Amino acid sequence: MDGAQADRLRIAATVTLDDVDPDHPDAQHCLRSYFTELQERFETGFDPARSLLPDAGELRPPHGLFLVARLRGEPVGCAGLKLPVDAPAEVKRMWVAPQTRGLGLGRRFLAELEARAARRGFDTLRLDTNKALSAAIGLYGSYGFQEVTAFNDEPYAHHWFEKRITAAPPE
Repeated sequence: MDGAQADRLRIAATVTLDDVDPDHPDAQHCLRSYFTELQERFETGFDPARSLLPDAGELRPPHGLFLVARLRGEPVGCAGLKLPVDAPAEVKRMWVAPQTRGLGLGRRFLAELEARAARRGFDTLRLDTNKALSAAIGLYGSYGFQEVTAFNDEPYAHHWFEKRITAAPPE
């Protein structure tokens, strides 16, 4: 292991994943940063009003949850999980700040969201994404997601993914 890799591992070990309300200032900071990045990266730009954004209530218990990654107390990423009664669990609004990419936070978010969905009895995890987010698409494939037919009409999505997970006994 080289010095740079060792440094990344040490830094990654200090990142916390915290449950927060989607209206918490750190969550809002991450979401604004995420939307700004999408605006810059998508061919057509990004207008949150046109997207199928989950209502904040869908990302609060018992209907869902929202996580914020913090490095030295500063928000550096977020991910939401919808836990609908009549459909698979769905990953929403996963974002990692550019300066912390490469620390494994995307994979860490997916592992945590999968574990939480499984503990709530879900056997499928799904998400959608835009073709411009090639690193995310690669991450999803390497994490075991399979591309499926569209399961929603998100105007910014080009790819839809699902992963079968092992449901655990409810908490």
